Amino acid sequence: MKYLLVLAVILVAVWLWRKARREELQSRTPPPPSPPPAPGAIAPPQAMLRCAHCGLHLPAADAVRGTDGAAYCSTAHRQAATH
Repeated sequence: MKYLLVLAVILVAVWLWRKARREELQSRTPPPPSPPPAPGAIAPPQAMLRCAHCGLHLPAADAVRGTDGAAYCSTAHRQAATH
């Protein structure tokens, strides 16, 4: 019986604490919105390709294309693959 009473007191205390916390969060004013990012500050995502020789992943804009259309990370790997 003693443990049941202690449990009931703890549950009521937790309930009151959570209720006060919820009311506090609701009464706060939301923070002002952050300014929009500068145009061009963040580049859009790029497609990633895998080097056909070593397996390194690199952006498609940086890839060196072989004669067969395969992507390579450098001209040395493109030449090594053709020999």
